[in-house]
Amino acid sequence: MAKRIDVSGLNVYYGDFLAVEDVSMTIEPRSVTAFIGSSGCGKSTFLRALNRMHEVLPGATVNGKVMLDDQDIYSPDVDPVAVRREIGMVFQKPNPFPTMSIYENVIAGVRLNNQRMKRSEADDLVEWALTGANLWEEVKDRLKSPGTGLSGGQQQRLCIARAIAVEPEVLLMDEPCSALDPISTLAIEDLISKLKANYTIVIVTHNMQQAARVSETTAFFNTKGTGKPGHLVERGDTAKIFTKPDRKETEDYITGRFG
Repeated sequence: MAKRIDVSGLNVYYGDFLAVEDVSMTIEPRSVTAFIGSSGCGKSTFLRALNRMHEVLPGATVNGKVMLDDQDIYSPDVDPVAVRREIGMVFQKPNPFPTMSIYENVIAGVRLNNQRMKRSEADDLVEWALTGANLWEEVKDRLKSPGTGLSGGQQQRLCIARAIAVEPEVLLMDEPCSALDPISTLAIEDLISKLKANYTIVIVTHNMQQAARVSETTAFFNTKGTGKPGHLVERGDTAKIFTKPDRKETEDYITGRFG
């Protein structure tokens, strides 16, 4: 069951430095929300704050609220690992585990969560996740081969299979196509369009055409200058953001006047 995210008054700090300031937004379930904006405006930092992934950096803190349906993910009694199980992450550079086969990569997250399963259940899960990531037909005859032996686009789909194998509610994608060729990019975009039937998806992208193609909602982030925090300028229906945004700042970015 895909879940909705409600963010209110979120500030993200690295030590004393305020990286993202006062962001409030709703991210709707079973849809794709794209974050756009120039480099250094806090898009990826904000994305990582949505599943507490930024906390792996020393000194990173937040204040404000992130609600996953009716659960505050920053509540003191909430385990960050449990949050990351529900809100999965796919990174910019494909990162299959180098010592593991394709098969082992898919079920790595499930095993990390100490879920014991019969071999037949594991086989079924691997096929289900690879099929969901639109990779099964390409790799079903070489599941014992290293995941790193796949092409870049296949590795990224393997990472998506690994993310969905733990059955999250939300998938966060941090520029998932930036290291890929155009054909692999198209494959990932097609996959995102299919996955949104079952997941809440958030994608950070530098490619505005990609945001226009894959998302229903777009959020534009900006910063007032070097060393200033990133902030949300405008969020709305993707078609409207790209054709008739409310803010001149957004229009200037969309039309290439800066960024």
